[in-house]
Amino acid sequence: MNPAELRASAQRWLDGDPDAATRQQLQELLDSGDEAALADHVGTGLAFGTAGLRGAVGPGPNRMNRAVVIRTTRGFADHLLATHPDAAERGVVVGFDARHDSERFARDVVEVFAGAGLKVSWFPTPQPTPLVAYAQKALDGVAAVVVTASHNPPQDNGYKVYGDGAAQIAPPVDEAIAAAIAEVGPAAEVARVDHLDSELVTEVSDAVVDRYFAELRQARPPADGPPLTLAYTPLHGVAGPHVRRALADGGYEDLHVVVSQEQPDGDFPTVPFPNPEEPGAMDALLALGREVGADLAIANDPDGDRLAVAVPDGRGGYRMLTGNQIGVLLADHLLRGADVDRPLVISSIVSTPMVHAVAAAYGARSEVTLTGFKWIWAAGRDLERTDRRTVVFGFEEALGSSVGNVVRDKDGIGAAVAFADLVRSLKAQGQTVADRWAELCRTHGLWVSRPLSITRPGASGAAEIAAAMASLTTSVPGELAGHEVTQTTDYRTGADQRPPWLTTHDLVAFDLADGRAMIRPSGTEPKCKIYVDLRAEVGADDDLEARSAELEQQAAAVADDLAIYVGLS
Repeated sequence: MNPAELRASAQRWLDGDPDAATRQQLQELLDSGDEAALADHVGTGLAFGTAGLRGAVGPGPNRMNRAVVIRTTRGFADHLLATHPDAAERGVVVGFDARHDSERFARDVVEVFAGAGLKVSWFPTPQPTPLVAYAQKALDGVAAVVVTASHNPPQDNGYKVYGDGAAQIAPPVDEAIAAAIAEVGPAAEVARVDHLDSELVTEVSDAVVDRYFAELRQARPPADGPPLTLAYTPLHGVAGPHVRRALADGGYEDLHVVVSQEQPDGDFPTVPFPNPEEPGAMDALLALGREVGADLAIANDPDGDRLAVAVPDGRGGYRMLTGNQIGVLLADHLLRGADVDRPLVISSIVSTPMVHAVAAAYGARSEVTLTGFKWIWAAGRDLERTDRRTVVFGFEEALGSSVGNVVRDKDGIGAAVAFADLVRSLKAQGQTVADRWAELCRTHGLWVSRPLSITRPGASGAAEIAAAMASLTTSVPGELAGHEVTQTTDYRTGADQRPPWLTTHDLVAFDLADGRAMIRPSGTEPKCKIYVDLRAEVGADDDLEARSAELEQQAAAVADDLAIYVGLS
């Protein structure tokens, strides 16, 4: 786009923007003559995908703002009306988190849906993402929208979409919605109905929220035991009151919350990055745990859909569990107490294979999907219907867990109370989480996971990553750091031989004699990601910590060798 076309495009967007603040910001960009900045805001637009939209707040089509939200919602409404004859009557559910622009964006979502003739049930106050997803399921809405950027930095916001069945949309639905959005005219011309004046708009009732907590209780096996002392932080997010209620329902009364992080705050003033996986994000929680002598320290991310866990290390401190460890421990706990005939556990392909052995020990089916809960619940819904399975647990290594089928997405609230149940049941037996982990490793083998992210920014970096993946089309390694490759699966081909939740994907997997390695480009960052999982037998007298460290070194060597093989060392 040449400078004249760029300025004309910016002017058209400005003329169609109903918000005075972003109009002024874009006008200032036009007046500044900064073509590079203008191109960044206007030269392209935020791409609508299976996760909806996410980006920095600001003016223009390549930022999150009211005009983008309004046009997106109208396109989504048009798609729903065209594909679901009962869409207007079934309606949609809308919620939002506590970021600074979220409520204003959510009001626009409500008013555009109502303007399109759809019934809208909405939460007028900030709520956790899993509760909004649950409300769609409970109300049988045709779709739901949550205005949230989850654990992104403060300057971001987003637009998360759930489709029919109260699960995240999967391809090709995202492409159809994107096409409908592209047909929408200027945001200022999109019909909107004041949410206070429309009979189509109602608030989600307290009864729906009560049903959510009731289903959480039913999805968890009984876990009697002694009292626990718990430390918790919502990381300036919106899950705090719901975690308090869920834990109180479970009989947990000694709960200590990080005071400086208890209230929702879109500035996230105590953490540079409100993601439990980021260094330093858990420091205040771990300090509180030491202060109160907590049996368990837990954290949610700001929209409440992820759970981080730390447990006493036996030396006066706390040890953070990995997402894989949380997943395996919860799978074991929930399967142990499950009272269902045909249990099902689902995990993402980059999560630890250890869960398959745990599931097999309980006679459960263990299914693998592509990365993301949209795929986990695509498999869950399909296998519930076609194989008469009951989903007991779903997880991915990035701290996402789904307890039962209460929410068809990750739910950090349900996972929090389920993990407290696990700790309480172990304490009743005189055991710790570390004891149970050691038992599982000695029964099913010790698995360690080693991820490696290789950053290659810019167009040249993207080309380098593409060339690395392309090299695996014609040549694959016979061994990696001394570990024999026994089989290679290229997920870029052969989708017709796999279930739909393992469709075509830019991923190559190598089975090793004692584990596996995988490589894929990131879909959102200028990175190539390598995942290595290795397994070793451990005996009763083996030093588990030392053996883990040894295996992690081997896994790191495998990851480095794969990077060298594809030319990304």
